[in-house]
Amino acid sequence: MRDFEKISFEQFKKDVKDDKKLYSEYLLPQRDSDSTAGYDIYLLEDLRLEPNEVVKLPTGIKSYFEKDEVLILVIRSSMGFKYNIRLCNQVGIIDADYYNNPDNEGHIWIKIQNEGNETITFSKGEAIAQGIFFKYLTTKSDRSIDIERRSDY
Repeated sequence: MRDFEKISFEQFKKDVKDDKKLYSEYLLPQRDSDSTAGYDIYLLEDLRLEPNEVVKLPTGIKSYFEKDEVLILVIRSSMGFKYNIRLCNQVGIIDADYYNNPDNEGHIWIKIQNEGNETITFSKGEAIAQGIFFKYLTTKSDRSIDIERRSDY
């Protein structure tokens, strides 16, 4: 089973702001239709990006899924084609053990860059990135690692 959740309001206050109205209004990721693989991730607030500017954006979300799955984050193709926006790490990898980690509840952030020559503005609630769930395989020689839950790094 897999799903998205809002981070707690306490975590939201730390990472975003102390604003109960904003917390209650923002949307969890959703697909546009039954035929789309990606769950759109929406901006929490209006955003203005200058040329070459890099911004780390809180999403207010966390996600749980099976331990043999991964959540891949990518920029929405329209953001790349229309505005020359990219994720700074190109592809975000969210592992199952990131959910409810002790340091930040598994709050998913995205970091984007405006690689274009023009200032771009986006509105609160606009879809900026998308998350896609995948099953993954391991090697025959893979070994089980028994470690405590990861902490934020």
